Amino acid sequence: MKKPIRIVNGVCSSVNPAGCFDNVCRWIEAEKKSPRIENGPRSVLILGCSGGYGLAARIATAFGAGARTLGVSYERPPTVRKHGSPGWYNNQAFDMASAEAGLFSETLLGDAFSNATREAVIDRVKRNGMGAFDLVVYSLASPARLDPSTGEIYRSVIKPVGEKLVGSTLDVATGNITEISLEPATAEEIAATVKVMGGEDWKLWIEALQAADILANNFKTIALSYIGPDATHAIYRSGTLGKAKEHLEATAFEINELIARNQGRAYVSVNRALVTRASVMIPIMSAYLCALNKVLKAKGLNENCHQQMSRLLRERLYNNDSQVATDNQGRIRLDDWEMREDVQRETAEILERLTPDNVRELTDWEGCCDELFGLFGLSPEDRA
Repeated sequence: MKKPIRIVNGVCSSVNPAGCFDNVCRWIEAEKKSPRIENGPRSVLILGCSGGYGLAARIATAFGAGARTLGVSYERPPTVRKHGSPGWYNNQAFDMASAEAGLFSETLLGDAFSNATREAVIDRVKRNGMGAFDLVVYSLASPARLDPSTGEIYRSVIKPVGEKLVGSTLDVATGNITEISLEPATAEEIAATVKVMGGEDWKLWIEALQAADILANNFKTIALSYIGPDATHAIYRSGTLGKAKEHLEATAFEINELIARNQGRAYVSVNRALVTRASVMIPIMSAYLCALNKVLKAKGLNENCHQQMSRLLRERLYNNDSQVATDNQGRIRLDDWEMREDVQRETAEILERLTPDNVRELTDWEGCCDELFGLFGLSPEDRA
């Protein structure tokens, strides 16, 4: 009898290496069929390169613009008794495909929050001749961070701020709906979440790269954020996660002052809600995601991570316009399709009607479930 596959706190009990390779190859093939990114980046650093938006950005810049890429991620290699983490196989697949295509790529496994990793990246750039970076993508997601200056470990929490939160949440792995009750975060928990997921580490990276003189003139750096609708604000934008994203967005202005002498520019891209190992663990967000995907697919507006990064690079960062289109707070809005009035109205109508008995009928739960297990290389047949 096949052992049941479960996902607990974003960790799956099984990984299919071949499935991970196939996922990366699908994105690469889609990128090869897209128009070339004209005047795109030539030397790219991706912090958090092994999955999601980071992997998508690496594929798009390499196979869409022919860029040399250096990726950093913290992944677990396989052992005699145990598979490695999905990101380890994703990295392997990308590096193999890059070598076959004659593209320079190098992947560094390490804690991207540490000074030692920053020093290792700088050393490798100076030794491997890939040239100064003209694009730095900051796409790190971690539950904890060790402050390199104090040695203190900070842990993020997903909690509301100010008031207790009561509501329904959907377990994407099972389709079960349960009621949740979350107490508001303390001041210490809010501060710790900002330390882990805010912009402090992004700025430390840019400072280190600038001091090492490996940032090209007119370079760009991008970090990712999320806003979402009122329905999710209590747990996201108005909660501890939102406080961290506000700090990240404010940090972009600090970085812009720092890199003025390089004629560089820092941007925050507000992206759409997607199924990731982190997002499905956020209470209330999972039900919203399943309802949102149902609406977006019906309208032909659904995008995966690769399609979002492809649009970011082609239509925003490297679209040959002198100005990158942003909102009144300087943010690039790739959540424009998600936040359309008709999309939000229809998503809200689904959520109002949602019960444990009609999840499969009203939402794209099965599609989201496939996406979630697909992050571990697992197909529906693997789970049968």
